[in-house]
Amino acid sequence: MRAAYEGDAYLSPAVTRILLGLVNPAVTDRRTEAEQRLTGLNAREVDVLRLVGQGMSNADIGRGLFMSEPTVKTYVSRILAKLNCANRVQAALLARDAGLTS
Repeated sequence: MRAAYEGDAYLSPAVTRILLGLVNPAVTDRRTEAEQRLTGLNAREVDVLRLVGQGMSNADIGRGLFMSEPTVKTYVSRILAKLNCANRVQAALLARDAGLTS
């Protein structure tokens, strides 16, 4: 409070943490990288990835997108290969980083 009394700007620690969180370059870089990695996917693959990112099973994705479960499995396999992900969890994290699940 002394800083405010002396005419300097003062932000509470809570406000400072919020502001730093909003402009965190690591978060921005991670999102940009994730978005760039997704550019190789077609629109239907992005739809499937969005639902993978929400934690849906292949059966649930199939019902939601009117696909058979084997077709969803094929899409998920293609997505994993295109994104160089070892498993669904990595793909889901990438979807989250790209903003698909928010």
